[in-house]
Amino acid sequence: MNDFKEPDPNGIFWQTKDIGAVNLALDISKANLSLDIRASNLSLRWRTLIIGVQLITLIVLDISMLFTSWILADLLNGAKSEPNIYSSMLPILAVNLGILTVSGFYGADEKLNRFAKLFRSLTVAQIVLLTIAFFYKPKLWALHSVIFTAWPLNFVFIGGARFLFCISMMQIRKRIPLFQQSIALIGHQVDIERVRKLLHRSQQFKIDSVIDLATWDMQSQLEQILHQVRLRKVSEVFVCSPNSIDNQIILFWNLKASGIHLRIVPTELQLPQRASETKMIEEIHTTRFNSLPFVGINFWLKRAFDLTASFMALALLSPLLLLIAMVIKFSSPGPIFYRQYRVGLKGNRFQVWKFRTMVKNASEQQKQLEAQNEVQGGVLFKIKNDPRITKVGKFLRDYSLDELPQLINVIQGQMSIVGPRPLAIRDYELSMQESDLSDRNRFLRYEVLPGITGLWQVKGRKNINSGEIFYWDTIYILQWSLALDIKIVFETIKVVLFKEGAC
Repeated sequence: MNDFKEPDPNGIFWQTKDIGAVNLALDISKANLSLDIRASNLSLRWRTLIIGVQLITLIVLDISMLFTSWILADLLNGAKSEPNIYSSMLPILAVNLGILTVSGFYGADEKLNRFAKLFRSLTVAQIVLLTIAFFYKPKLWALHSVIFTAWPLNFVFIGGARFLFCISMMQIRKRIPLFQQSIALIGHQVDIERVRKLLHRSQQFKIDSVIDLATWDMQSQLEQILHQVRLRKVSEVFVCSPNSIDNQIILFWNLKASGIHLRIVPTELQLPQRASETKMIEEIHTTRFNSLPFVGINFWLKRAFDLTASFMALALLSPLLLLIAMVIKFSSPGPIFYRQYRVGLKGNRFQVWKFRTMVKNASEQQKQLEAQNEVQGGVLFKIKNDPRITKVGKFLRDYSLDELPQLINVIQGQMSIVGPRPLAIRDYELSMQESDLSDRNRFLRYEVLPGITGLWQVKGRKNINSGEIFYWDTIYILQWSLALDIKIVFETIKVVLFKEGAC
């Protein structure tokens, strides 16, 4: 990565004191700047090719899943539909793909597995098919029972396939930087570091260059900066300190003319409350945020999901739970379950259920081990090679099997399947002592039910920084949706199977 405030070893970038060299380079390349950069920017053409291949793959994947789900729906209805399902497949595929296209599922957006929007789009497609069948093709109305069966199957098949596709793309980008978008960052050093940290988690972008506004002046040196950005052939420019740039529209215009996208990142990196929409009031640009989640119908939707998932999990996993209980009982002295007071909704205390993974007197030994705490910030207590953990307990923790009894807490209404992890009393009291006005957002975690798993477990579980944990809790609370809960459950299964950290 190149920083514009430092000399570049390849002679591409210069310090701002070398204005004469910059101006000379601009004069030499003046003819090139007058060309349409989009026609010669090989990195953009390569990026366009990657997006094209990705979208073609998605279309083929959706067609395959639609075909499979409709054939399965026909079989579940006895495969006696008239007209034959195969003869009706072309209009079925056309309507579904058309609705998905109009809904933006074949754009360049990375969020191509938005489950709530996908469900709504597929629902609209089924309504359109029923309408066509009723008014224009009466013979097709005979398929109405198949249509109703195919409706949930379409969502499960397409949603599942897109979810696996997105995970695969993330792994590919993680291992092959060529598939990451090359970008440049503009802003002050503090803001740049915040954005750099966020982008590192996504694995979607490769930071090619940095423009430090402490060295470069956007007002007087805009043309030089644009020239440097074009030379690097980045696909996007992230403005990390928007309040420090007076001529944003000129920057936007010149970048778009060069085929380079511009993103504005809020200086404070405050997260929106669920979905937002941009509106113009006269000539004023405004952003309207929807109401907070976890209230009203959303609460009962989440509660219904928790109860359904908990009862199903207990029924399916009961043989495994019984086996774990027997192994714990005969492998070390002490009870099968470990019950500890935790802090939940509105600061209320409750006893959490877990399989015992430590020796009998583990709580007494913790005071002697406080100095070995590896969590930065000290609010939580974790030691990677904790001497109190039994051999069976280590295996249970590696695969997060010790957390399964918390399904009982979910049924009791004390916890949710997905949410911020409930803090132990010791951790809660420390967090209250160390909190100040700069991290008031962490108090939001006590406005929702704590969870068995959460966003931190699937995004930052290798990071043992207490501030990082509170950060992901805040993101989850402000961005919650039922689709996000389902996504976190699936991702939790993946990270647990590959033992990526420990819950």
